[in-house]
This record gives sequence, C-alpha cells and structure tokens, in this order.
Amino acid sequence: MGTAKKEKSRRTREGNTKDGNLRVKGENFYRDGKRVKFLNMYTKGGAIKNKKGDLVRAAPLQDTATPDARVQPDRRWFGNSRVISQDALTHFRDALGETKKDTYQVLLRRNKLPMSLLDEKDTTESPKARILETETYAHAFGPKAQRKKPRVAASSLDDLVKSTVDDHKTFEEKQELSTTLGLMGNASDEQDGWTQVAKEHIFSKGQSKRIWNELYKVIDSSDVVIHVLDARDPLGTRCKSVEEYMKNETPHKHLIYVLNKCDLVPTWVAAAWVKHLSKERPTLAFHASITNSFGKGSLIQLLRQFSQLHSDRKQISVGFIGYPNTGKSSIINTLRKKKVCQVAPIPGETKVWQYITLMKRIFLIDCPGIVPPSSKDTEEDILFRGVVRVEHVSNPEQFIPGVLKRCQVKHLERTYEISGWNDATEFIELLARKGGRLLKGGEPDESGVAKQILNDFNRGKIPWFTFPPDREEGPKKGEEGAKKGEETSGETTSNKRKADDEATEEVAKETTEPKKVKV
Repeated sequence: MGTAKKEKSRRTREGNTKDGNLRVKGENFYRDGKRVKFLNMYTKGGAIKNKKGDLVRAAPLQDTATPDARVQPDRRWFGNSRVISQDALTHFRDALGETKKDTYQVLLRRNKLPMSLLDEKDTTESPKARILETETYAHAFGPKAQRKKPRVAASSLDDLVKSTVDDHKTFEEKQELSTTLGLMGNASDEQDGWTQVAKEHIFSKGQSKRIWNELYKVIDSSDVVIHVLDARDPLGTRCKSVEEYMKNETPHKHLIYVLNKCDLVPTWVAAAWVKHLSKERPTLAFHASITNSFGKGSLIQLLRQFSQLHSDRKQISVGFIGYPNTGKSSIINTLRKKKVCQVAPIPGETKVWQYITLMKRIFLIDCPGIVPPSSKDTEEDILFRGVVRVEHVSNPEQFIPGVLKRCQVKHLERTYEISGWNDATEFIELLARKGGRLLKGGEPDESGVAKQILNDFNRGKIPWFTFPPDREEGPKKGEEGAKKGEETSGETTSNKRKADDEATEEVAKETTEPKKVKV
C-alpha cells in the first residue's frame, strides 16, 4: 500500500477533511525549486569562515583575489567595425542623398542607417590647413626664405587668451542686446543689413520665452508637424526660422503645410498658392468649419498614411504650429466635428499646449501661436497678420492707409456702402458719419472707426489677398477669372464635400467604438 494512500486514510480517520496537499514523509509540498533558491540567497550569500575566524570563502562579488583570466583571441571582438570603399560610399550618397532632401519621400528606420555619411563633406570641402596653398616651402624654408618665423594669429599664449576673452565679451553683449536672448533669432536679417527698430510692447506678442517653450514641447512630442498658413498671406505667416530649426535638428519629423481660410480668397488664388508651396512641402487647402468644411477628408487620409508608415508604434502625434489667429484650434475642432478646443477670432486664445484624441492611433497637439522675431517686419505687417489685438493698439488710424493700399476700392464700397473718398482721413470720416460714431462737437471718432476697420480686415469681412509669385496670366483679369475657376471647380468641390463627410463618419465611428483587448 502506497504512502499517499496511508496518509489519506489517516486524515479520513482523524476527521481532518480540510483541503490541502497530502504531506508525505520525504517530500516537501510547501517549497518549490524557485522558493528554495530564493531562501538560499539569504542563507548562503555571506562569507564562510572557519573556527578561528579566518576567511575560507568570500561573499559573492567581494573576493579580492585577481582571477586568472585573459581575453580570448577571437576575431569576433573586432566584428563591429565596418570598412566601406569609396565607390560604395559614393553610390550610397547618390542613392539616399536626393531621397533625404525630397520632402515627398520618407526614409524609414533612419536610426539604423549611417545618416552621418550623408552630412559629412568630402576632403575637398572639409576644413583643412592648406599650408602649401598659402605659402610654399621655398618661401618659408631654405636659402630663399622670405621670413624668419611662421605667421600665426597669436604670437604668444597671452595674446591667444586675450583674443578669446574679447570674442566671448562681444558675444555676450550681442546676446544681451538681442530681443529674444538668442532664442530662435533670425541672424540672416543682420547679415542683410536689417536692424531691430524700437516698437511698442504690444507688437512683441508671441515672442515670449513661455511661448517658445510651448513650441519646443510640441515639436519634441510630435511625429508629424502641420504648419498652418493663412491663405490670404501664406508667405507672411510662414515661420521660416522654425522650419530651418526642424530641418537641422529634427530631420526625421514630417512637416506639411495646411492653407487655412481658403474660403476668403478666390479659387484660382488658393490653387496657385498650393501649387507654389507644394514645390517645397506637401500642401493642402483647408476650410475650417464644423458644419461645412473643405479638405477634411484629404487631411485625414494623409494622417492615416503617416500612421501606416509608423506601424511599429502604437500611436503617432500630430502637432499644429503657426502664427496666432491662423486657425489651428479650428482645424482640430473640424477634424473632431465638435468643439474640443477653445476658439476665438482674436489672437492669443490658446495659452498652453493640449492633447486631443482623433483616433486610436492618431493624437493631435494644439500649440499657442508663435511669432518669429524679424527685423524686416514693420508694425503694419505684424498688425495685418492678426498677431496683435486691435483694441490694444494706440493710434490705430495710422494703419488705415495700409488697408486702403491692400484692398480694392470696389470691395470697400460694397462692404461699407460708401464712396467718394480721396485719402484715409476722408474714408474714416465718411464711415463715422454713416454709422453715427461722432464725438463731442460733431467730430468723427477716428480711433473707434479705425479699430472697426482693422477688425473687419483681419476677420475676413473685407476681401483681400496677396498674389502668388508664379500666378498665371488667365486669372489676372480679376473676378471673371475667379468666377470661371469657381465654376469649373464646382464638381471637384462637391466631391471633396462627400469625401469629408465619409471621413467624418469614420472618425466618429473610431472615437465612439469601444476598444477590444485580446486576453
């Protein structure tokens, strides 16, 4: 009769019916091998000594004796180095050099490619001390030597230290005089002869250190960066210094343009700007509206393609950057088809960055508006780009001549139903008397009327736009070409609307569908 059967009979006879392993002599049912090793770690981990206290065996990792060992003479120790021939290096640079510069092609797994070989210059371009080209051996040494000691920048170590201190002092003074303490400053303006002029404090909005910190956080956290431009002035609302920063520091991130507010310009103008900007980066035309949007389906399909490129990640993040009041938050609300971001027709509504979920694999990041510092931009340019709140501007009537220069007379007559002015002062006076905005003594309220005109100009009530650099001859004739272009693009627009509706349904389905987890 087996041992286990005897134990079972004994427990039945004693009335011990509780569940548990049958304890059999010679076997341990309470400790497995893993538990025994864990306990031995405490009991056998110390040093072993004899009766006299002499050390017999030291504790693990505490032995002072030098082990008798040597490095195995194996060729595999040197297998990590790679040698490439000049022909193979030239072929690699030719094959990937153009692909790296092409914004419409994507290099996957850049961290496993020797991208530094593409940035390194050849020996003909690399910095090298060209001694012989400066002065030959015959002029420096021998019987025909023209000098007795070599020409160097500093004759002694003290001169070298002094020149270094002077250079450092000049650099610090330049940093202190910089308006942004060197933060994303545009050094090309100073090289071209442009200098920073004194401006009102209100025209320095969007350049604070807090705003730039928010921008850097968005760029660092994003896999795809969308640069939102105003269709009325795309070149004026481009942040070229930020694009240059991303090109040099984060070349692995994707940068695309979205031409927002395309409903405020004629169709041929938006198409010409998209054609012009597409030469540098992928560009999409967009009209932000929760109920009647344009370009939504194309943008969602593009984001889906980026998510497929990064299929090894669980999700991708898409950051929106650009000037204030260009419609970054409105685009996010359009993609979600509900108000998830606070929007307003005034700049500076978005204060901090925020994450919004578009789909299970795509997240959107909203960023405050940024204004890169530039010496070329005047106060008028900054105001007309919507960077400054008009109610905070002092003497707004001085900017009305710029409005009259940018807008056509017929558009102003159609908007305000007045006519017959010769200059900006008469225009303000006519509009003030028409609206009854008069001060004491019947004088027109020039400041209040000027602020109203500037608000209408920035918010799209007055039609205006900048011509694209390479516009065609046909649409130059004015509204006839614009109307013709709008008529011919009617079918395309309707197809776009249908695609936007389908994309909206897909996004709503993905965001509302519960996630299924495999067990």
